[in-house]
Amino acid sequence: MRKQILLSGIVSLFLSAASVAETVNFPEEIVPLQVGDKKIEHSFFNRVDEIELVPGVYQVKLKYTDLYEQGYDEHQVIDSEPFWVTMTIAANTDYDVVFNRADNAVAAEVFAEAPQVSLQVKGASLGTPLAIIAEPDLTSSASSQVATVQVAPAASTTRAAPNAAILQAPVSRPAPNAGNAPSAAAMLDFWWQQASAQEQQAFIDKVTKNK
Repeated sequence: MRKQILLSGIVSLFLSAASVAETVNFPEEIVPLQVGDKKIEHSFFNRVDEIELVPGVYQVKLKYTDLYEQGYDEHQVIDSEPFWVTMTIAANTDYDVVFNRADNAVAAEVFAEAPQVSLQVKGASLGTPLAIIAEPDLTSSASSQVATVQVAPAASTTRAAPNAAILQAPVSRPAPNAGNAPSAAAMLDFWWQQASAQEQQAFIDKVTKNK
């Protein structure tokens, strides 16, 4: 009986700890790289665009990356250097990371020099700007605890599907501006360039197998 009570208590404690995690969703163009000292692993087949954090204050490393068409079958990739922001996560609140996407590649290059993103409560109309901070000293950081890192399928159907074993519910995003939306071929080429040699070979093997 004592063992059953003890086991029940442990399970209840685990479930209560997991239930307080709040979800932070990221748009395609803002890539979460690290939370405190915990790196977030991405791959050609799995891109992390939502993470779960228990309430608290976190130092989060992000990167801006975008794709713009330059004409027929031509495109330009715009990347920023990785940058750090501080996020404050409240209890019982889910969030979206939002930003104002540039209308063209020239404006996107300017944005990449000094990215500006905001943390917006899900369903709200206004977000709180996140100030870029210096790279934190992670050796003494105690506030970088990730509850769960989840992989969610990207909105675009041109990207490779995530691993089915860890597939989460799709993350809803506003429809992209049709005038700026890259073609399927451009998106495929973009993610091909981001993949490692091993991931590229795995993709070739998968496509060949499905023929």
